[in-house]
Amino acid sequence: MCQQTKGIVAEMTEPLQLEFKEYPIVEPDPGAVIVKILQTNICGSELHIWKGHHPVIRSGALGHEMIGEIFALGKGVTTDFAGQPVKVGDRVVSAYFLTCRKCKPCQQGQFNLCENAYKYWRLPTEQAPHFHGTFGTHYYIHSDQYFYRVPDEIPNNVAASANCALSQVYFGLESGQVKSGETLLIQGAGGLGLNAIAIAKEKQLKVIVIDAVDSRLEQAKQFGADEVISFTEFPTLESRIERIMELTGGSGVDVAVEVAGVPAAFNEGVHLIRAGGRYVVIGNISPGQTVAFDPGYLTRKGITIIPVLRYNPWYLKKALDFLSRNKDKYPFETLLDAEFTLEEIKDALDKSANREVTRATIVPS
Repeated sequence: MCQQTKGIVAEMTEPLQLEFKEYPIVEPDPGAVIVKILQTNICGSELHIWKGHHPVIRSGALGHEMIGEIFALGKGVTTDFAGQPVKVGDRVVSAYFLTCRKCKPCQQGQFNLCENAYKYWRLPTEQAPHFHGTFGTHYYIHSDQYFYRVPDEIPNNVAASANCALSQVYFGLESGQVKSGETLLIQGAGGLGLNAIAIAKEKQLKVIVIDAVDSRLEQAKQFGADEVISFTEFPTLESRIERIMELTGGSGVDVAVEVAGVPAAFNEGVHLIRAGGRYVVIGNISPGQTVAFDPGYLTRKGITIIPVLRYNPWYLKKALDFLSRNKDKYPFETLLDAEFTLEEIKDALDKSANREVTRATIVPS
């Protein structure tokens, strides 16, 4: 056992309520890894859970987007999932979900839909190995979680977003089969949307971004958005449709990506996509939140809907490689606009939920 024997984890006891708990750091099982958290972010999915919108999760450890330093290695762990040697002290990121490789989706090659993805996420922290979420001092990476060593040239505040935001939209855009020269609409200029801009520009797409927060649209321009559409300037659906048609020669965009997490955005997106276009839906992950929708309009336009949940885990390595190539080309460090200590997590969650900050990050002291 390593010298440090205990750690702290933040547990949501019910929506909007948080407690800090101390537990012993157990020895990792064969194939597992324990990391000391260096930095962890608040993602939109955390906010869905925090506000009580998740269909199942009502309590448990929170946090999944992180970079950590290897604290202990389980028996047999000598490399990451790309075959790169690892040792105690190395910085790593991990997929935040399991890939069991045995359930029906995994057997069909749909690793992002693994039926056991959240096997440990919803467990109470009292149950060993306790550190089920990254809002704490340590995190337990199970043997079925892909993890990768972080290249030395990528700083913590950039790498911390790789294992969710960047990997998610990378997988989403490639699932949407985007092609050079196409016009892409991104609905939402939060962390996912801004990462999507960078990937889209490297794929030589024309990018239009829509958001209700003007400061986010300013960030979108910094990431290379060709056009931005503000709800302030274009307050109605009709005005936004008209603007999109002006920007696309009257046809609509080739592809749209919904990362707003608002049901109304889905209904709007269908109006902004050209006939025969594709719609990648990522942000709306909470069942039970509905919106009026005209299916006949969708059918007559022949739009292909591509729902994207999580990502195939090797996209995390692709995300790290992308950051290595482009870390100086895009202002990734500006994605995290507010830093909090571990003790301030509740404040960070509340401010994020109220959109007082775009993307909060937690740096344990």
